Amino acid sequence: MILTRWKRIYCQGIVFDSSIPQGYGVGSSGALVAAVYDRYGLDKITYDPTLSGKLIIRLKDIFAQMESYFHGKSSGMDPLICYMNHPMLIQSKDAIDPVGMPPASQTGKGAIFLINTGEVGETQPLVNLFLDKCKEEGFTHVIKNELIPFNNNCIKAFLKGEAKDLFSNLKALSGFLLSNLAPMIPRRYRKIWQKGLETEAYYLKLCGSGGGGYILGFTEDLEKAHKELKDHDIQVIHCF
Repeated sequence: MILTRWKRIYCQGIVFDSSIPQGYGVGSSGALVAAVYDRYGLDKITYDPTLSGKLIIRLKDIFAQMESYFHGKSSGMDPLICYMNHPMLIQSKDAIDPVGMPPASQTGKGAIFLINTGEVGETQPLVNLFLDKCKEEGFTHVIKNELIPFNNNCIKAFLKGEAKDLFSNLKALSGFLLSNLAPMIPRRYRKIWQKGLETEAYYLKLCGSGGGGYILGFTEDLEKAHKELKDHDIQVIHCF
């Protein structure tokens, strides 16, 4: 029933108007999935700031199934965030809650920024690459004991406003990605990635699966980062 209706609508020339570039790791497929669910979902869970944890998990599972069409496998987090229109924090597999962003600063020197690589990434091949590597016992071990703790520590420090802990963990996380997931970093950006680690002027992180699109950057001194990255397209998204 729903597929028949969807096919009819599609043949009528439906258009999704979005400002999110495709293949850039910033949630273009997630936005589309959220929009389709919002407009055409049957018995849909309507967004509400007081939505229970169980319903948020249910939404995430629905979105994961829908977005798997694009990536082969999806966590469902991108469309969940788009649908909720709010940052979400994964406490555990059974607990996902909205979380507040620290306020932006007009006077601080620190910043989060995006670098536009000008290259379109392909998500599914890189997702498959990561999943294949996860079949290796040694790789799974470092993911559980290094990548996940580094990532979690970055989030905790950022939310608490603890800059020292944030940047020490960002350096570890950035170094891990370069050492273990280099195929996901566009080739011409690997030296830039390494330069950030050596100079400590900035640290870089993948957006989505990488392979192109945007690269996420963090710096304690935006002016210094601008000088080091003067030949690259930088967009500041948060100052602190």
